[in-house]
Amino acid sequence: MQRLQYLSTIVSDVGDIFVFIAPVTCVPLLVAILYGEWDMLLPMAAVPAVFFLTGVVIPSLPRSERGYRLSTAFCSVALFWFACALISAIPFILGMQMSFTDAVFEGMAGWTGTAYSMMVSLETAPYTILFWRSYMQWVGGIGIIAFAIALGSSTGLTRSKIFRSESRDEPFLPSIMRIGKNLLVIYLLLTFIAIGLILFTGLSLWESVNLALATISTGGFTLHSGGIASYNNLYLELLLIPIMIVGALPFRLYYLIIENRRFSLFGDVQVKLFFIILAIAAAVLVHDLMFFTNLGPADAVHQGVFMAVSALTTTGYQITGLPGWADVTILFFALVVFIGGAAGSTAGGIKLNRVGFAVRALFWWFQRLFVSGKVLIPLRIDGHIIPKATAELETAKNMLVIVLSVVIVFVASLIIIQFGQGGASITEILFSITSAFSNCGINTGFVSPEMPVIAKWVTILTMWIGRLEVIPVLMLMIALFKGED
Repeated sequence: MQRLQYLSTIVSDVGDIFVFIAPVTCVPLLVAILYGEWDMLLPMAAVPAVFFLTGVVIPSLPRSERGYRLSTAFCSVALFWFACALISAIPFILGMQMSFTDAVFEGMAGWTGTAYSMMVSLETAPYTILFWRSYMQWVGGIGIIAFAIALGSSTGLTRSKIFRSESRDEPFLPSIMRIGKNLLVIYLLLTFIAIGLILFTGLSLWESVNLALATISTGGFTLHSGGIASYNNLYLELLLIPIMIVGALPFRLYYLIIENRRFSLFGDVQVKLFFIILAIAAAVLVHDLMFFTNLGPADAVHQGVFMAVSALTTTGYQITGLPGWADVTILFFALVVFIGGAAGSTAGGIKLNRVGFAVRALFWWFQRLFVSGKVLIPLRIDGHIIPKATAELETAKNMLVIVLSVVIVFVASLIIIQFGQGGASITEILFSITSAFSNCGINTGFVSPEMPVIAKWVTILTMWIGRLEVIPVLMLMIALFKGED
């Protein structure tokens, strides 16, 4: 009974979010009306209706009398994201007659910003469905930023010197309400700029809007089954590169511009690390494409740079297929995808701040091994000295997430190899699962409507776990099977 009361507290918390999100999901109805797709009105209207009705009903469930806990917030986020995928599957089931599994896959790929798709033919799909896919990724992009900052504020991490900006002493974003307002303004502004830029490439307003929504959110959905390569537009590919990068950088940078504070792009450690890794990734890919696949220098640079940006930002756009690549190149590419973009951005992966902190902490740890125990070697982050106890705790938490991420990718790959390999190679499966975990969606060809059902559900769960960076889902599982202490 105690476990049920605790779980009902989580569900009730999600109910409040459902009521808020319901009107947001009404926007695709305007597309159905604009294009006269009257048969799509009911399937699409079911989404906000279910969100609203569920949000109104579930708060009436009995709640635990105990105070609100951080674990409840984590569980609510995990449950909300999975419920969004389930509810968002309704238009695909009713409007496209897709199977339940494929529809949930599409919904999860949309909300997590993963470029994988179970759609057989995008060219014949209704405008409403196509916009719904892009719109899910756009809403999911702003949602993950808000949740990340809100949860960081709840834990007190943003009040720690570790996570302060170099250009200011006070905590970043003191108010949750202020978070939402400023993030929405920034996100809308960047989206409109992206639409304008894409229009200059000769695409229609319809194409530009959908591509902008999917690119600024680093989601990667397109309107064509062949992806970005279908456009055969070099100018479009060149313009998408900076838009993808903007979506993968920390939104704190854009917030500081709005606040009229001094702006320094490379004053942020994550930004420095992003461009260092991007330069290395692009150089390695260009080299491998020239020497392993015999591409000419111009084509190798073109494909290598674009694919490196798409991988590190976890957008998932492809202008070339991976089956012709050498295995060593694909494995290196998987590492780039696994790292991902910056914390506080729309990108996936384990995040650059976690990688940067892990590297510094490891150097600090080994430095201490080679000196006397009486010598104090401080850990410095962003010019601040971190107390030893705090440094060790944060290092342990940081490494825990990284280790758990590796374990999840390994276990998910192992399950598919054992039960749902479907003729794919181990390299293809490992890359596909890494891409799913990082919410990238670059595809080796393994992920398709023809893949085994068990592989689809493993991929769905991997996308979900990866988007929330493991811990919220882990805490939800503990709450489901163990309850609260």
